[in-house]
Amino acid sequence: MSNLKSQNQNVNLKSNIRYRAYQFSLTIIKFVSNLPEKKVYWIIGDQLLRAATSIGANLIEAKSSSSKKDFIKFHEIALKSANETRYWLSLLKDAKLVENINLINSLLKEAEEIAKMIGSSLLTLKGKNRL
Repeated sequence: MSNLKSQNQNVNLKSNIRYRAYQFSLTIIKFVSNLPEKKVYWIIGDQLLRAATSIGANLIEAKSSSSKKDFIKFHEIALKSANETRYWLSLLKDAKLVENINLINSLLKEAEEIAKMIGSSLLTLKGKNRL
């Protein structure tokens, strides 16, 4: 019984956008910390770190917002940060600045999934149907 409960909890954590954004931030922090000490990596890494950690920060701000309008606005900012994160990761990948292509692809996939989750939430919040 406790194994089933723990499996359900893991499924809930995987679908919890704030949890995933937090875990993603931790992964990005480790990733950026391991980039070489060169100016190009420092500049892109700084932008990547700011964008990626902003996703979760804005989702937390949304949770404590005082109105639905503010709640939606913080989700919109989180979505923009997720898209910016994808940009910086793609730039590192396409400029061939990172050797571990599997890691970059994994980070890109997670950023995309988080962006889709936020986008879906926004559609629901705004009462719009998906096309």
